[in-house]
Amino acid sequence: MGVYFGNYCYVMIIVLVLGAEVRSQSLKNGYYSTSCPKAESIVRSTVESHFDSDPTISPGLLRLHFHDCFVQGCDGSVLIKGKSAEQAALASSGLRGFEVIDDAKARLESVCPEVVSCADILALAARDAVDLSSGPSWTVPTGRKDGRISLASEASNLPSPLDSVAVQKQKFQAKGLDTHDLVTLLGAHTIGQTDCQFFRYRLYNFTVTGNSDPTISPSFLTQLKTLCPPNGDGSKRVALDIGSPSNFDVSFFKNLRDGNGILESDQRLWSDSETNDMVKKYASTIRGLLGFRFDNEFGKAMIKMSSIDVKTDVDGEVRKICSQVN
Repeated sequence: MGVYFGNYCYVMIIVLVLGAEVRSQSLKNGYYSTSCPKAESIVRSTVESHFDSDPTISPGLLRLHFHDCFVQGCDGSVLIKGKSAEQAALASSGLRGFEVIDDAKARLESVCPEVVSCADILALAARDAVDLSSGPSWTVPTGRKDGRISLASEASNLPSPLDSVAVQKQKFQAKGLDTHDLVTLLGAHTIGQTDCQFFRYRLYNFTVTGNSDPTISPSFLTQLKTLCPPNGDGSKRVALDIGSPSNFDVSFFKNLRDGNGILESDQRLWSDSETNDMVKKYASTIRGLLGFRFDNEFGKAMIKMSSIDVKTDVDGEVRKICSQVN
């Protein structure tokens, strides 16, 4: 019985590993090359038209894809509407860009009905959003199917601005992403925004005595207090990278080095020995070398993230309307 049990476990491990490989292999470059040749160009032109009228849509689309992948995998579940769906979760507050995905989907349905998944549109739109913000571009493997489940209760595992580095590492590792991916992907905050309510406690009430977070540089603290007064509007939006909020660059990492990180979870990357080393490399002032390295690493990390728990033909579908299951 003992030997049989051992062999059984061994066989099960092989099956699980092979299953994981099959799932990852379900994505491939140029998946729609014959079924819908203009798919990627249609998504690109749709994102571009929205970006031209509102450049801040870029971080919105990037965050939307991130939230989608961290809950139920990259399956478009964040797009589903409903009282108990992911959009209803507190962690989903402020999500935007849904109209861009809906527009792209409508255009694709008129050309290639029921072919291109909403999950793939999200992944492609996130890439295009970064590219339009003077950031890197990368080839997005496609072939995802849309999930049928969307629960607000499952959004609790999303990273929070209050998370320590240890908790951030745990949450990323649970999705198959390592510390290198964590630091690299957080670099997306170079074009993001946040509300005063998510960091104002660092300015006025970081400790029970009402002190400010000592890791914030004095000059930046003054600047933030001006932007977010103690009794001001908590929903006021502030750029996460005040230095160059519209450009996808390494300024975000330089901010962490200089004590100018806005979210506590971001600034803490400087205090952890493992993440500190990566932040230093990305923040290097050597022009044309490590800056380009971040561009390259970000694309690779995005490809890895966008492959989290993708749905296949067996457990997914291609939604006709992204906000509801078929």
